[in-house]
Amino acid sequence: MTRDEGLDLLRQLARARALGRHVGSDRLIQAGLDALLAEVDSPSLALLAGLGRREEHEAQGLFDHVVHELRLGFESPAHPIAAKWALASWLAAQIVDGFLDPATGADLIWGEVARELDYPDRLQPIVELAIQLDDWNADWSTPLEQLKEEVLVAARALVEPGGPETNL
Repeated sequence: MTRDEGLDLLRQLARARALGRHVGSDRLIQAGLDALLAEVDSPSLALLAGLGRREEHEAQGLFDHVVHELRLGFESPAHPIAAKWALASWLAAQIVDGFLDPATGADLIWGEVARELDYPDRLQPIVELAIQLDDWNADWSTPLEQLKEEVLVAARALVEPGGPETNL
């Protein structure tokens, strides 16, 4: 892992937390260790990376310090609708960047965003694919990988410039 990749990992976890996603302490500690090994440096990073099981309860607070020290913070939009659109865009970007399986990402967008926003038109392609993926079985004529590829295409459309959050 390069230094830039280590910083990006920390940035992604900070954004996930800011958008209300749960990130386990074990994952924060591992990210801290990965970043430290990639030569990312901050006063609290070594402390985070060195936490043991009995100290996991300290990980959330130390991670916040690392984010502050490295200026990686992300503030979720205050308006609830804008925050949901930010979550949808972030999840779609995670799919596009290969950090999130397309089926899992489509399901999260469907369940955590589209329902809350009353199924907006802009999310319909991903919602329809999420439903198909949820019902999919090996007897279908459409291969699973094709549905996942269609989610990837829909996710790309969602994160293109002029995406949904500009429509508020």
